[in-house]
This record gives sequence, C-alpha cells and structure tokens, in this order.
Amino acid sequence: MTLCAVVLGAPAAGHTAPTANAFCAGLKRAVAPRASAADAVFIRSYDPGTDEAALPAGLATTAFVYDNALVAIALIACGNVSDARPIGNGLSRAVGKDRSFDDGRVRNAYRAGAVNKVAPDLPGWWDGHANIWAEDAAQDGTSTGNVAWAALALLTLHQATGDPQYLADARRLIDWVIDTTASQDGFYGGFHGYDPKQVKLTWMSTEHNADVHAAARWLFRLTGDPKYDGAAGQAKRLLDRAFRGDHFLLGTKPDGSLADEGLLALDAQLWPWMAIPESLPAWKSTLGFAKAHLGVDGGFDFNGDRDGLWVEGTAQAALAYRIVGDTHESDRLLGNLKADQTSSGLLNAARPARLTTGLSIDPTGGDPDFFYYRRPHLGATAWAALAETGWNPFTGKRIR
Repeated sequence: MTLCAVVLGAPAAGHTAPTANAFCAGLKRAVAPRASAADAVFIRSYDPGTDEAALPAGLATTAFVYDNALVAIALIACGNVSDARPIGNGLSRAVGKDRSFDDGRVRNAYRAGAVNKVAPDLPGWWDGHANIWAEDAAQDGTSTGNVAWAALALLTLHQATGDPQYLADARRLIDWVIDTTASQDGFYGGFHGYDPKQVKLTWMSTEHNADVHAAARWLFRLTGDPKYDGAAGQAKRLLDRAFRGDHFLLGTKPDGSLADEGLLALDAQLWPWMAIPESLPAWKSTLGFAKAHLGVDGGFDFNGDRDGLWVEGTAQAALAYRIVGDTHESDRLLGNLKADQTSSGLLNAARPARLTTGLSIDPTGGDPDFFYYRRPHLGATAWAALAETGWNPFTGKRIR
C-alpha cells in the first residue's frame, strides 16, 4: 500500500519515459505544505494559470471532494501516508457533521484550508455587486460519485493505517448512497442546489455507478455485510445496461431512458472495467474504442470533438494501459505528460487554453458550459501519480 516506486518498461525509441516518481515528487511538493497546516485539511483544487493573476471567485476557495479523495489515495500510493491523513481527517469531519444535514452525506466541495470547525465550511465568496455572500449550487450539492470517491479514499486510508474511524466513515457514506439514491437498477445522481432544500437528480451515471460498485465491493470484503454485496450488484446492473458492445453510454436521462449515443466521455469508457477487474473481457474493448474516437496527438480528449488533450483523462488512460499489460503505451502517455507539469509540481488540467466537455455544470440541465482550462490541477496530478505507481484506486491494489 505504501510503496511508491514502480519499475516501468524500457522506453521505446522515439519517446521519453517519465522520470522515476516525477509525478509523486511533484504531488508531494505541491501538497505537503498545505497538508501540514492542520490535522484536518482540504486542499484547493486549482491554482491560477500562468496567464492569470488569480482564480475566478467561484474557484478561489474551492476544494472539490473528488480531487481531495484522489490526492489522498495517490499520496498513499506514493508512500506518503503522513500527508494523506490530514486530507482523510477532513473527509471524516465532513461525514460526521454538516451545517444543514444529518444523514452522512458529503458535499461536492468544501472551503480549502484547515478544518477547524465541527462542520466544515463550504466554498463561497463576497459578491460586491450584489452585496451578498455567494455560493455555487453545484458545489453545495452532493454527487453520488463524489460520495463514493470519498469512501474509496477513506477505505484506502483504513488499509494503510488500520484506523477504524476511516472504515466507519466509509460505511456511513455508502449507507447514505444506498438509503437515498437507490433505484431498481443502479443509483441516481445525487442532489443539487442550495440549503436547506435540494433537487434530487434522477438520472444515473455510468461513472457514479462504477464508483459505488468499487466502494461497496470493498466494504463487503471487509465487513461481510450482504447489503454491500447487494449494492455492488445493483450498480453493476446500470453498467451492464449502459454497455453497447464496444463502448459505454454516459448512463441514463432523468426519465430513465439511456443517454444519447452521441455523448461520449473518456472516463465512462475506462472506469467500469478498472473498477471491476473480473468484468467481461469485452468491457476492456472500450479502451480501443476510446483511442479510435477520443484520441488526440499525445493522449486523449474528454469527449469526441477532439479539441485538445485532457491531461487528467490521459493519465487515467495511462493507468488503464498498465492494467491491460501495455506498458509501452502507458509509458508513452506518461512521458508526454511531463510537458504539462508546472513548477509547483501540479499538472495543468488541460493542454489547450480551454477544453470542452459537452456537459453542463448544472446537473439539472442547460447549455454545455463545463470546461477545463490550462490551470494547475490536483486531480490531473493525482491520476498521473497513480499511473506512475501502477495503483488502482478502485481496488486499493498495485498492478502486478
């Protein structure tokens, strides 16, 4: 669990293999000073890009739970449990106490910095034009997938430390998923909006259900509680339904019908079989589909419009290639990502100035307005470190 080094295959002619542990070292350089600020912390997800004086107000204090969960897992994969623990403690405090709800959920984001209050603060900013304290409805909401990622991080910390509190909090998170988002053949998207009343999201996501399956199966292995085995099977039913022979759809629409065929996302092609190692061999064919339909020079785009390289997704693909035994392609992708590492140690989220996704920030619908920018990003860096160490975050195991 706490090993960092991995012996990569020899570099092939024509490309440069990544420097040993370059991404682990960069992650530590960027995160360690922030993680050491307190015994419980959240780390800001983005830093300003080279052409920015500051982050937009909506991101300036934002620590996304997904990014922080990934970083905690990646730090452990890199052998750095000490810096992972404060992040895990921040997640535990969020599970234990919320400013409005008492059901074990975590929000999509918290305010970056030390967690000194019983209930962690949510991100926000002062809007001088409207003369109000402003918050973001998506950040205040709760995505089912983010809850599952928080559980995966806590399970990884429990595995590394033996601390029973991490296991107890992971159970509470997945219990919340089971109790509040279950449908007949999968789990709904979560909740969106401001306190105290939020909108239930009745669509289902391929990604979210892969996450829930992984966390529930892990809990079943540890506890033997049949409800977690049942939850894993329930999530897999959605994945089976979304598989179309050589690729996965995004999931379902709010009315339960399958998502449009034209909407593609890279992580939806990779996560289901990374999360379920014993899945059908046909599921791994989605890696070839992704290369054919989402591949760009040097890596992968988020979606099928191929308007640039998505750094986080390319790192995910590098890990996926390691899982299927193609170390040559994994090394090639990781070597290419060295160009995206900034002086802070973090990798930029995208190689172009702006990368489209075809998705909306508002999960209840709207015009596509979710973009990635060329800004240093925790999530992209964490995935690169996971690929570098050959660590599968869905199973808590190194790839042999």
